[in-house]
Amino acid sequence: MASVDSIYGLFPDPGSADRGLKALQSAGVRRDSILVMSPEPFEGYEFARSDRRSSMPWIAALGGLVGGVSGYLLAWYTQVAYPSRIISGGMPLVSKWPSGIVTYELTMLGAILATIIALLISAKLLHWKFDIYDPEVSYGKILIGVVDPASESRMDFEDRLRDAGAEKVKGTGRFNLA
Repeated sequence: MASVDSIYGLFPDPGSADRGLKALQSAGVRRDSILVMSPEPFEGYEFARSDRRSSMPWIAALGGLVGGVSGYLLAWYTQVAYPSRIISGGMPLVSKWPSGIVTYELTMLGAILATIIALLISAKLLHWKFDIYDPEVSYGKILIGVVDPASESRMDFEDRLRDAGAEKVKGTGRFNLA
């Protein structure tokens, strides 16, 4: 059962779903209040381009930088932390190749872990309550909905979604139309 109040339409094709998105936007609904759910990517339509911007490459680079610095400091500290002075026979106390290997491995580990955490957060996989879901999305329908709309605009949103080509208009929470 959905845990939020919402009104949504189920559209049979991407063209009508695009019209539904534009109809909601022309009604003054902010883009972050509109939920789009489709069974497959439709790259040529406006509703599919909503979440294009991602800071994931920067997060991965930052994770790699933190991992690399941590790896170098770990390798450096383990080589100089011995309590007595080691006689190295004229060789450097901190060796380049072992330090480089540890630095490289922890750089990759930091980048991978930062990417996985960013993916879990940006894809809302750590978000335990589901906003809106309709099983018909699994059968090819495209869901365009408004999350937590004002009560007085309910009929306007329903009419706009139907006029745009929605086969069914449904609601959850206080807007449950069943």
